[in-house]
Order: sequence, then C-alpha cells, then structure tokens
Amino acid sequence: MSDQIIIKGLRLSCHIGVPPAERETAQVLSAHLTLDLASFPKNDQISGTVDYKEVSDQVRDLAASKERLLIETLAQDIAAHVLQSFPVKRIRIELEKRILPDTDWVGVVIEREN
Repeated sequence: MSDQIIIKGLRLSCHIGVPPAERETAQVLSAHLTLDLASFPKNDQISGTVDYKEVSDQVRDLAASKERLLIETLAQDIAAHVLQSFPVKRIRIELEKRILPDTDWVGVVIEREN
C-alpha cells in the first residue's frame, strides 16, 4: 500500500454543463482528491513530498481555465494534469455538482495511475 495525501472538499469555480444556459454562470463544484505517493519523506522537508497547496491551486486554475460540457471531462483533465505535474503514482477524483432538483448532488469518480 502507498502513502496518501487527501484533499477533501476543494471548491472549484467553473463554467460547466451541457445546456449553454448552464455554462453562462460559474458553478461551484466540490472535489475530493486522493493522491497515492510511493512513500512519505523520511526527513521533515516539503521537497520530499507533494505540496498539496500547489496541487489545489493548479486544480482550481485548471477548472476555471475553460468551459466544459461534462464533469467527466473535468475529472479526466484534472487526473492527467496532476499525474503529469507531480510525483503521484495514482489519483482518485470525486467531483460533486449541485444541479439536479431534489438531490444533494450528482457526481463522478475516476481513478488513474502512471
């Protein structure tokens, strides 16, 4: 088993949705990221691990960078970016979107690895 960093409830502002009217105004999605690392550092230095603030900042920027129709696409974009940009072996992403009446949220879950 690998060591994990978990980012729970990261708020992402993005223009997303199939109908054009849904994309007109930014929506706030919740993201839960689980990052699998080979191992945590033996010393007490940030250079030996993944900077979760930097991951969070880059994921927020990526979500806001362009319109998307599907939350599935956003999840895949996030996974590809994190795996390419950080020393992460595997990522699990859960996205929650509050859009359907009479539901708390709808969402997707993906897992990708290097």
